[in-house]
Amino acid sequence: MLALATGHWQWSAWLDPKGRVRVFLQVARLADDRLVLVPRGGDAEAIAADLKRFVFRAKVEVSVSDTLHVADGDGVTDGEASEAHGVLTLGEGDASLRIGAHAGDDAWIARHIARGFPWLPDAALNALLPPALSMERLGAVAFAKGCFPGQEIAARLHFLGGHKRHLRIARSDDAWREGETIRIDGRDIGIILMHEPSPDTPTTLVVLDDAFVQAETLDSHGKRLHVLSTFAE
Repeated sequence: MLALATGHWQWSAWLDPKGRVRVFLQVARLADDRLVLVPRGGDAEAIAADLKRFVFRAKVEVSVSDTLHVADGDGVTDGEASEAHGVLTLGEGDASLRIGAHAGDDAWIARHIARGFPWLPDAALNALLPPALSMERLGAVAFAKGCFPGQEIAARLHFLGGHKRHLRIARSDDAWREGETIRIDGRDIGIILMHEPSPDTPTTLVVLDDAFVQAETLDSHGKRLHVLSTFAE
């Protein structure tokens, strides 16, 4: 994070010792001495409490904001970050993510599903390995830096491959819930991360077993899921 330039943001994650993603983050550096962490799911108070255990003698203050809302924004250069009038803006190229005290529209959800930008429901925390969230594609995991929790597992998957679950876009007219397990014949084959129930093009971001990708349509407990595309690791 220290290499992140002021006025920019990046994807990041906090892994547990087994390499599973306990927190998925957008990290913005708004000043030389100020970093803002936007957790993509999870409990901010609990995350802050865990981070405080690593402060030791450093002059670092960890605080949690009041409840903020996520909204869609106009185009801003990808990777740029700024804050004005209490609103944090994270540039995504042809659009942006705006985080502030006032609620806005939810158009960002469909866009993030289309781009494979996951938001993790509670059921997905501490359960998924980096390839399942396409973290390398997003630049959210590094293999050339110093030791970090779960690095051995993450590096093994990077260099040797072999992980059997990956991030995918699907479409369904059925009502899926974020965090819902996808089961076929009693077998757990994936999990719903995000769902946009648009009446025109309802889309879903899922983590799914590779073995079931060839099926044109999956049927789980009477609900159907049509797999559209797969993101690279």
